Amino acid sequence: MIVRKFPIEHLDPISLLGHNDSNVRQIEREIPVRITLRDGTLSVAGDEHEVKPAVRVLEELVELAERGKVIEEADVATALGQARRDGASASDSNGNGNGGNGNGRGRLAEAYDGAPGYTFDRKAVRPRTPTQALYLKALEQSEVVFGIGPAGTGKTYLAVAAAVAALRAKRVDRIVLVRPAVEAGESLGFLPGDMQEKVDPYLRPMYDALADLMSYDKMRRFLEMGVLEIAPLAFMRGRTLSNAFVILDEAQNTTVRQMKMFLTRLGLNSRAVITGDLTQIDLRSPDQSGLVRIQSILGHVSDVKFVYFHPEDVVRHRLVKEIIHAFDVYHARVERQLDDGVGPSLDPLAESLQDEIAEEASRMNAPLLPDERSPKEGESGGQG
Repeated sequence: MIVRKFPIEHLDPISLLGHNDSNVRQIEREIPVRITLRDGTLSVAGDEHEVKPAVRVLEELVELAERGKVIEEADVATALGQARRDGASASDSNGNGNGGNGNGRGRLAEAYDGAPGYTFDRKAVRPRTPTQALYLKALEQSEVVFGIGPAGTGKTYLAVAAAVAALRAKRVDRIVLVRPAVEAGESLGFLPGDMQEKVDPYLRPMYDALADLMSYDKMRRFLEMGVLEIAPLAFMRGRTLSNAFVILDEAQNTTVRQMKMFLTRLGLNSRAVITGDLTQIDLRSPDQSGLVRIQSILGHVSDVKFVYFHPEDVVRHRLVKEIIHAFDVYHARVERQLDDGVGPSLDPLAESLQDEIAEEASRMNAPLLPDERSPKEGESGGQG
């Protein structure tokens, strides 16, 4: 057993360690070490091969705290994911690895440098994870941005925040929020009302994001004036959207033709953000998703930015990221892949994540049900 120590008397302990040392406990749940604070010094005790990644995680978090950030659960999860994937370089305190945000930008603190934040009528919006910081930078700097990743990572919410900020700064004249009207695995049948009343249920998440950032009266006035437009994807054909900030949400439920149609609507001084989750495709043929295919189609276009989110970027309830991971492991066991519709990916972490999840799936002892086994397993007797 070894002990590593480093001083943190220059920091507010709560901003680094969390209330009731919650950040420390989170590290200890992932890495079998003992972390204690005494007289302004953190001590990490355990086996050498466990202490090194734990120290690397704490060094990353200390640097974030030194830059004035209050450390959140998502920051700890990101640092842990980086240390887990860094392997041999986990103990490199000079930060020469590729970082844990999935975008190859280096250490966590550097990801936050220059990231914009917004203050609205009802609340302030700041990045809560390094990937969110990179995403906000991309939204400011690039005219076409794809945000791809699991639910709860803030893809749509931050895109709406950036759009409202651009409208307020008069960089655009209007905001257009678009979604494909695809039912999530169930048939809703006939819906009463006029066309707007029929499509409103599909567009409700857009209204919710807007209502969180501006007053109801302002939102209603903007909708009446046409400054805000919320519409199904089918209504976009034949239009040219100039001086607009356009967001396509739930893009995993578009076809390649629909994706092409949407992207070619852009006019002068417009920008587009496309968000989606490749593990929640509701199309009959998931591998035909436009969001899956667009990565190989536009991957070589330098002015198109792809930002990938991972489970450690989830900012909803703590259990959400665990649920997402559990489903990934399930699909790795049953289907020998992460999930339907993953397809070709530009995500630099895709291969390592697949290997990591496949390894965890192989260690699980719970037997598969008969209808969950692959045909090959069924022919050979399966796991019974």
